[in-house]
Amino acid sequence: MEQSFYTMGIDVGSNFIKLVLLDYSAKPKIVDKHTEKIRKRNPTQVADEMISTMLAKHNLTYEDVAYLASTGEGDLVKRKRGHFYGMTTHSKGAHFLFPDARTVVDMGALFVRAVKISPDARVQDYKMTGQCASGSGQFVENISRYLGLSIEEVGDVSLQADNAEVSSGICAVLAETDVINMVSRGISTPNIIKGIHISIAGRILKLLSSLKGESPIILTGGMALNKGMMQALEEQLEETGKKFEVKTHPDAIYAGALGAALWGGFRHIKLIEKQALAA
Repeated sequence: MEQSFYTMGIDVGSNFIKLVLLDYSAKPKIVDKHTEKIRKRNPTQVADEMISTMLAKHNLTYEDVAYLASTGEGDLVKRKRGHFYGMTTHSKGAHFLFPDARTVVDMGALFVRAVKISPDARVQDYKMTGQCASGSGQFVENISRYLGLSIEEVGDVSLQADNAEVSSGICAVLAETDVINMVSRGISTPNIIKGIHISIAGRILKLLSSLKGESPIILTGGMALNKGMMQALEEQLEETGKKFEVKTHPDAIYAGALGAALWGGFRHIKLIEKQALAA
């Protein structure tokens, strides 16, 4: 008889919290999902409210969920049963969205991380940028705010570029100074944004080359839905002659939360089996 129960995965990032409710079985199904910008609120409180709202929406109680798993800064989640590392959850989530995944690029707010995974979504190796690098979602958001754009507008604006200006700074502070100088020189906003995307794409390709990444490459995290970022990465691949196949998914931002829910279900079954053996 097939086991079926609910699990939840919550991914607490520096800017957003993502939550997934999963019907866990031999073929798990996403029941619902939600993302919330933290802004200047207490992340622990936001996470707790999101969980309560999700449960109420589906007429569930906390006890109806077999396993609540956190990832990211998920130590802030009060009612979790377990916590999983981001590399582990993004790999599992990417594998759920694309079963043929062999390399995952987690495009987070503070860094970009490339992870090589096995056919069953186990982490085999990884490479990542440093937190000071100008290749993160937080850096893109800071620059977009300076240029008077919302983060949702950045991708479309980048597609309007006709002569991209690439920042020379690797460090975020130096790169931001470069952008200020570009504005004073009259460089257009689309060309500045496109230049930033090209710079980040170059760093991603260096990570993939260093990792000896294998296709298909699955992009996860918030930046994975940025059209301008995808275009810049595809152009960099063409220019450098790299043969990587790159994929993303409308649910890419939920990969960490989804992976946490999946690993939570796996762990729940293992705990039941262990208790049965002990009995």
